[in-house]
Amino acid sequence: MTEPATVPAAQPVLAVNNVEVIYNHVILVLKGVSLTVPQGGIVALLGANGAGKTTTLKAISNLIRAERGEVTKGSIEFFGERIDRLRPDDLVRRGCIQVMEGRHCFGHLTIEENLLTGAFTRRDGRRAVADDLELVYSFFPRLRERRDSLAGYTSGGEQQMCAVGRAMMSRPKMILLDEPSMGLAPQVVEEIFEIVRELNTKSGVSFLLAEQNTNIALRYAHYGYILESGRIVLDGEAAALRENQDVKEFYLGVSGGDRKSFRDVKHYKRRKRWLA
Repeated sequence: MTEPATVPAAQPVLAVNNVEVIYNHVILVLKGVSLTVPQGGIVALLGANGAGKTTTLKAISNLIRAERGEVTKGSIEFFGERIDRLRPDDLVRRGCIQVMEGRHCFGHLTIEENLLTGAFTRRDGRRAVADDLELVYSFFPRLRERRDSLAGYTSGGEQQMCAVGRAMMSRPKMILLDEPSMGLAPQVVEEIFEIVRELNTKSGVSFLLAEQNTNIALRYAHYGYILESGRIVLDGEAAALRENQDVKEFYLGVSGGDRKSFRDVKHYKRRKRWLA
């Protein structure tokens, strides 16, 4: 009897393989980090402040060199091509772009001028850029209303939308989104994540989200990785992580009634279960 043919797994958009990052030639920040982002996936990179989330994104986007950081071990591949030695603008042309923590809009430019800066690497003509600008406005109606306003005088939520819209203008295959909820009201955070989901489902853009707000990240992501002190300590499907007792206690604020203290239990479980 003939065995059924096996269907090869789709090549991931991003593969980070056992990466080590050192700053200033002496400070070890990432210690063997490995993760993958599948095509059309939303992957959450979770952890407390200082865990290494932003460093991971900057290692992928190659912005780490501007801060005297270096990938000293491992490899980073985008659609099977090694990218950890490319310039950041070369990576943008290949379809991978980072939306920085804190948004970093150009305050002296209008919203529309900010959006158009996202198309600086493109060479497909004004008509194509204008069409994509209209597409961005369809995803972000509020930006259409504020298109002539200086970005520095808009709200934090509007600036976050502008930063994501600016990334969309480069026609990305994947967006590295760093702390999109930072400094925003809960209602605005929900709106931002709804837009991320819509971009993912309608435009097929893959996302790697670095986020401290574990609760909302795991509601919108398909898969999650948890970083602690520069190491991946836990990963799995988002639904499974939401039900994991350690994740509930350490990151979602759900604790059993028989716990002694959060610090004692957290220290014990990390040593016993994760770092042993």
